[in-house]
Amino acid sequence: MRTSRSLWLSLAAQIALVAWSPAVPGSVNALRGSAAADQEPAPPPPVTGTKAVQAPPLQAPAPTPAPGNPVAVISTSMGDITIELFKDRAPVSVENFVQYAAEGFYGDTVFHRVKAGFMIQGGGFTPTLAEKPTRPPIQNEATNGVRNTRGTVGMARMAALRSATAQFYINVVDNHRLDHTGYAPDEFGYAVFGRVLSGMDVVDRIAGVPTRSTAGMDDVPVDPVIIKGVTVQKGPGA
Repeated sequence: MRTSRSLWLSLAAQIALVAWSPAVPGSVNALRGSAAADQEPAPPPPVTGTKAVQAPPLQAPAPTPAPGNPVAVISTSMGDITIELFKDRAPVSVENFVQYAAEGFYGDTVFHRVKAGFMIQGGGFTPTLAEKPTRPPIQNEATNGVRNTRGTVGMARMAALRSATAQFYINVVDNHRLDHTGYAPDEFGYAVFGRVLSGMDVVDRIAGVPTRSTAGMDDVPVDPVIIKGVTVQKGPGA
């Protein structure tokens, strides 16, 4: 009995020593706590001498129009496009656009020419592609120094330098080949008179619609993109 009892005590002591022994590798001790670690994330390390950093906004705020420049909302069947009109840089073109808008001319017209990677053009044809009568052409203000960059709005015209009336276009990309570079007919360029403040996503969607050739015109949307109307508002300081 004594031998058995001594043997039992000796075995118990060895088991206790193994369970407590600091010689057990740290990896084993880490595994022992893995179940609890899976349930709760480890607390973050203490912050010392640092400042909280605010994440940037997901979308940049819309640009602000220059004081005195009016703002126009082009309502389309695919959404609204808000533009600043550069009254300070292209007063003739802006006055022309504002007058057509006030007369309700743009209501029930279409973007009749759209090209992905180039621009969208509209404001002169009905959904049946009938051209609306306009006032006489206006001065070409392409010499105002404003370039045809993505999101800018320009006066559409024919080959004649002074042939712009009601139609306008919105650049989908930088189109510097449309800029004024000289006074020869192929250098004079196209007048920029505004820029998109919000709704560039609408412009991009319009530029991506399926197109066809019809009625003697190319790049005509298969399903008409309707301009419901244009509303002009006074900008800040106007």
